Amino acid sequence: MSPTRSRLRFIVPVLAFSLVAAACSSSAASKSGGGSGGGSGGATAASGTEKVTLRLGYFGNVTHAPAMIGLQDGELAKALGADVTLKPSVFNAGPNAVEALFSKSIDASFVGPNPAINAYSKSKGAAIRIVAGTASGGAFLVVKPEIKTAADLKGKSVGSPSLGNTQDVALRYWLKQKGLSTDTNGGGDVKIVPGPDNGTVVQSFQQGDLAGAWMPEPYATKMVKAGGHILVNEADLWPGGRYVTTLLVVRTEFLHAHPGVVKNLIAGLSDSIAVITADPAKAADLVSKGIEAATGKSITTALVTSSFKSISFTLDPVASSLRTDVDHAVSLGILDKTDLTNIFDLSLLNQLLTSEGKPTVAQ
Repeated sequence: MSPTRSRLRFIVPVLAFSLVAAACSSSAASKSGGGSGGGSGGATAASGTEKVTLRLGYFGNVTHAPAMIGLQDGELAKALGADVTLKPSVFNAGPNAVEALFSKSIDASFVGPNPAINAYSKSKGAAIRIVAGTASGGAFLVVKPEIKTAADLKGKSVGSPSLGNTQDVALRYWLKQKGLSTDTNGGGDVKIVPGPDNGTVVQSFQQGDLAGAWMPEPYATKMVKAGGHILVNEADLWPGGRYVTTLLVVRTEFLHAHPGVVKNLIAGLSDSIAVITADPAKAADLVSKGIEAATGKSITTALVTSSFKSISFTLDPVASSLRTDVDHAVSLGILDKTDLTNIFDLSLLNQLLTSEGKPTVAQ
């Protein structure tokens, strides 16, 4: 790890264009060895040293940039140490990553706030814990040129990454605030069409099948380049423009069994975030390669750099925005009222920050 990276851990805002996570149908295609198999991570004793396999989920979105940076440059594996085998798996959306967490096919994942909330709620608080933030911002409603207001969307079809994912909930709640109804079956004033994957949503927009879509970066920018315009920058809907887009969650069982592994994972995440500020050009190149590896589709570094402009990469999970997300999902009937008392476990993150003389994060 370079001295620069070790000095620059924690909150690194990267402000620039308007992106997610989410944010969303799983390719579940495993990269670098894959994330298949059951069990709790396969910890076994060998020569007196604990050997652990950490199966980590992430998406090919710019909001998951720190994950791809750490995987591409090998720093996540270095942070975990020689006794930990890192096996990444790619997902398109949070709901599918949550299914993998429930089935113990993966041990940790980068996800959006709503999938994390759903995992916690459905398991009655048992399955997962949020151990760190990753990104704030970077999501937009991009629409056709003729769409000027929310009212213009009535009777139209609008896309989202996946039913119940973070951008899907944001879209439905915004429409509700504008007096437009939706339902999970595609009915209501505005028909919501969740994509099987983010690329398909963009393609449907390009073909004229969708009037718009609420998408994370880089897909929002792709839609703008395809002739769309930004109707809503989600940052404008939140106090100070701060809202969580991507979180790091860990299966509770794995967290309790291997806290040292999780702490090192957070340290590696911190190093990856630091790269974006220390060397944005290098970071964009790594993310471009990471997205191509994750999705099989190339993306220019210029598009990544543009997407960075609207995202703040931070270890702070912006807990207040997550609690607001719960209220939004409940009001839409997508989620039952949920007590989030124990959804966060930021003890390892705060130990790391304290050791570096940095402010701790509230939950």
